[in-house]
This record gives sequence, C-alpha cells and structure tokens, in this order.
Amino acid sequence: MEWILLVIMGLVAGTFGSLLGLGGGLIVVPALIMLGSQFDSLAYTPPQVAAGTSLFVMIFTGISSTLSYLKQKTVDYKSAFLFFVGIAPGTVLGVIASRFVDTELFFLYFGLFMLVVVGSLFLRGNLRQGSGMSKGVTRSYIDETGERQTYGYRPSVAISLSVFIGFVSSLFGVGGGALVVPVMIVLFGFPARTAVATSMLVIFLSAVSGSVSHLVAGHIAWLYALALIPGAWFGGQLGAWMNRKLSSAMLVHVLRVMFLLLALRFVYQGITGSGL
Repeated sequence: MEWILLVIMGLVAGTFGSLLGLGGGLIVVPALIMLGSQFDSLAYTPPQVAAGTSLFVMIFTGISSTLSYLKQKTVDYKSAFLFFVGIAPGTVLGVIASRFVDTELFFLYFGLFMLVVVGSLFLRGNLRQGSGMSKGVTRSYIDETGERQTYGYRPSVAISLSVFIGFVSSLFGVGGGALVVPVMIVLFGFPARTAVATSMLVIFLSAVSGSVSHLVAGHIAWLYALALIPGAWFGGQLGAWMNRKLSSAMLVHVLRVMFLLLALRFVYQGITGSGL
C-alpha cells in the first residue's frame, strides 16, 4: 500500500509540477519526510535525502514535460541554457550548505521558502507581464490577438539570479520553478506559457546538476526514487497537456491552500523542534 502511495505521489507531483512550472519537489520533499513517520515499512527520510531524491525524480518529470512542451513549441531553450550557466554552480553550493543545516533548521527554512511559494501563487493570477529589459537578449512572439510582442533580459542579470535559484533548488530539492516563473514573467516579460515551458527545461537541467552533487554526497534513496519515477514521468506529460487544454485557476487555488498548511506546519516544527 505504501509503495502504491509513492507511485501516486509521483504522478501528482509530476502533474502539478509540469502544469505550473514548479517541478513537483514541493510535494515530494515534505511527503517523503512525513510518510516515513507514518508507516513502519518506510524508513525515516532525512531532509537532505528527501531533497536529493526529489531532485533525481525531477530529472524524469523535467524531461517528460519538456518533450511535450517542445512539441507545443513553447520552450525558449536558448534562454533556458543561459540560465543554467548560473544554476549549475548554485546547485553545488546548495548541496554544500545542506551539510550544515540540521533537521529543525531545515524545517524552518523549508517552511519559510514555501511561504514565498504561496505568495508567488497568490500573485500569479495577478502578475502583469513586464516588457522585459531593453538591452541584452531579446525575443519576439505572436500573442493571442495576432500582434507581435517582445521580451528580453540582460544575461548578467539572468545568470546572477540563476545562481540564487540553483542554490535554493539544490538545498530544498524543489527545482526552483516557483522562483523562475515569476522572474521570467515580471522581470523579463516572458509570456506565461513560455515561462512555464522554459521553466521545466531549466528545472530538468538543474535537477541533473543537483542530483550529481547529491549522489556524491549519498543523498538519494534509490528504492523511493524508483517508485516515484513512473508516476513522475506520466505526470509530466499529463501536466503539459493540461497546461494547454485546461484552466489552472482551481488547481492553483488548491496548491495555495495545501502549501500554506504545509508551510505553517514546517515553520512550527522548525521553531519548536517538535517531531513529525
């Protein structure tokens, strides 16, 4: 029963992660930690191992959803690879930092990070697409009204922000999509669909980089990863399909409530030092 739950969890995380450009780690990391405390047949998963396992699983979510988005021609792959220039060293720094963060501090920091994610989800429906930066890289596209629009960014700014995003994604095992998507839309003027699709390619690249670092550190639970991967793969494709066909307003609302409750719980545990 417990292993079936892991497969379902992978499917849910992959679907929501692909649909919203979040990657799914915000579901996998807390679930792995909590499942170990609820079922005797599942060993307790330390936060660092939960983060490493989550990143490894996100490789498959990322490549599955990215392939689907590439077919939809909504991925700005040149920008994704540029952002990866900053994300790669950031993921290494995140793994190093994870060795010095104890369980209570991890709960507290993870909870605070999730509050930031909740805030981004509340703002997401009201995010106004920026015009991008006038100097540096520029892209153009045809919007829904048939008019040509442009967006852009300065490579130095994009890479600097990517270092921080990579650090956060590796430390918490969440992929960084909650930060990538708002940055792309508000600062760089990306259209929403392109931001989500490009975010999944960025998440895939950062997951590969972060997983290598976590693998060296011994932070991957292989049995749990194997149970999560099938659901994550199909969830990545399902989320990309839903992004194209369905409104995500209700799903975003559900995620807001779920993440808020989880965030408050982790912050409380981090402050009080109470167990799960």
